Amino acid sequence: MSRLIPPHTVPPTLGDLETIAHAAFAEIPEELRTYAADVIIRVDDFPDEETESEMGLESPFDLLGLYRGVSLPMTSFSEAPRTDVDMIYLYRRPILDYWCESGEDLTSLVKHVLIHEIGHHFGFSDDDMERIEDEA
Repeated sequence: MSRLIPPHTVPPTLGDLETIAHAAFAEIPEELRTYAADVIIRVDDFPDEETESEMGLESPFDLLGLYRGVSLPMTSFSEAPRTDVDMIYLYRRPILDYWCESGEDLTSLVKHVLIHEIGHHFGFSDDDMERIEDEA
């Protein structure tokens, strides 16, 4: 499959990271994608002030991504339909900062953050995902 990801001679834009995220989402196994198909992926430069405060961040660079919504294990099918949507936020500037410091491939990094946040959609804790990654 050919990727439509631009070369990075300048810092990737919000749109570039969104393109990378959607390409990464398309590479996730179908059985996971099916259950996360309605999750909206949004790329912002930084988390908003409310999120920074809520998460107790020392710096807006401390958060690469965030899942907002009701995880699948907490979803009730007997209640009235929800009006809010599940969202995954990817934060461009912290991701780029981490990318520059780590030397990791940007596409792989975005995919890692995206999968991590999708894990929250499935109800996994950070500890659960760390254990899964260590065992892989």
